[in-house]
Amino acid sequence: MDVLRILLAIILPPVGVFMQVGIGLHFWLNILLTLCGYIPGIIHAVWVIMRK
Repeated sequence: MDVLRILLAIILPPVGVFMQVGIGLHFWLNILLTLCGYIPGIIHAVWVIMRK
């Protein structure tokens, strides 16, 4: 399941974070980072998924 989340985090970072933690602080932070730049959103999403 983590592989699917990581692939989604690369394609659409907020979706990967949503699947991991739901709608919360990390989800909204990831949307903000993705809007500021695609790469920061990916890095944050992968970090949230791998942190568990």
